[in-house]
Amino acid sequence: MATSEFSPLELQPGKVMYQAKYVWEFPVRLSHWVTAAAIFVLFFTGLYIAYPVADPPEGEAYHNFLMGRIRQVHFIAGYFMLFSMILRAHWFFAGNRYARSGFPRFWAREWWEQLFGQMREYLGIERGAVPLGHNALAGASYFLFVWCLGAFMIATGFAMYGEVNPGGFWDTTFGWIRSLLGGSFRTHAWHHTASWAFVIFFLLHLYIVFMDTGRFKSGLLDSMISGFKFFRKGDLEHDRWLS
Repeated sequence: MATSEFSPLELQPGKVMYQAKYVWEFPVRLSHWVTAAAIFVLFFTGLYIAYPVADPPEGEAYHNFLMGRIRQVHFIAGYFMLFSMILRAHWFFAGNRYARSGFPRFWAREWWEQLFGQMREYLGIERGAVPLGHNALAGASYFLFVWCLGAFMIATGFAMYGEVNPGGFWDTTFGWIRSLLGGSFRTHAWHHTASWAFVIFFLLHLYIVFMDTGRFKSGLLDSMISGFKFFRKGDLEHDRWLS
């Protein structure tokens, strides 16, 4: 059974005193990896649906169902992403304070101070305190690229999915989005174009994770597997706003 803290560790060089703390609970870690895997599958199956580069299969059509299988995998991954985001939204309230860390508080001055402080940190201007949870810049990025973009992709995806069953649940729930965006073709175009924002986010996310791990020795890279992060004396624990 995991404990909330370990004894201080002495890491070389410099004999800096570190402690380990249980930060990311299992539902947070599960949602992270399920969402990441779903986005990966959705992106590449979506590319094939838009640009079917495979050679046309030979023989009778009833012997081959490649595009149908690709679409089936795409839809299943969409369901996984939806359920993962529902779990994460629930754990925002049910989890510890780190499950709520980094949430954009645009109305709070201290959130903006932390946001610009983190920008100065990443630009190498000064070393600030290292939050155990998400910092303000990370929280803003996740909110925009995962939650807002993810919600848009799910809504437009199910709007198109609803076309196969006019008047069904998904068509009734999300079909109005096709009209809002100017029809089925434009909805497809928006859905496809917006998916490339995930590529931008993935590259930035990967760079920041490796940079933070090497610079701060916080165990960020493997914290989403073990749940534990390291911190040193002088670092602050932010995001106590909804303990």
